[in-house]
Amino acid sequence: MTVKCLLEDLVAKFNQKAEKDEALQRELEGITRKVQIDLGSEQYKFVLENKRIGSFAEGKIENPDISLISDPRTIEDLMSGKMKPMKAWALKKVKIKGSLDDILRLRKFF
Repeated sequence: MTVKCLLEDLVAKFNQKAEKDEALQRELEGITRKVQIDLGSEQYKFVLENKRIGSFAEGKIENPDISLISDPRTIEDLMSGKMKPMKAWALKKVKIKGSLDDILRLRKFF
């Protein structure tokens, strides 16, 4: 499975959870964030708005609120559970740029 497919699956799971989880819905109320995922050889973007992730696509987004910088292998390891997000961050295999609130919100994605 490609990283793009893994990320599309993750987006679908997040949106399903957001539809059913009232606490998550309250947390996402009124929030709009542009997210850039930079994997070096691959670039992905999406917008979180109206309590869901929409417009997931390849490419760059102008002025992202959150940037996640990594590599395809690390993302695959995170998705498979071979690596935990905090370990990836501590080993500098994942870098996240954004506000602390946004970063804490992003961890729910994994």
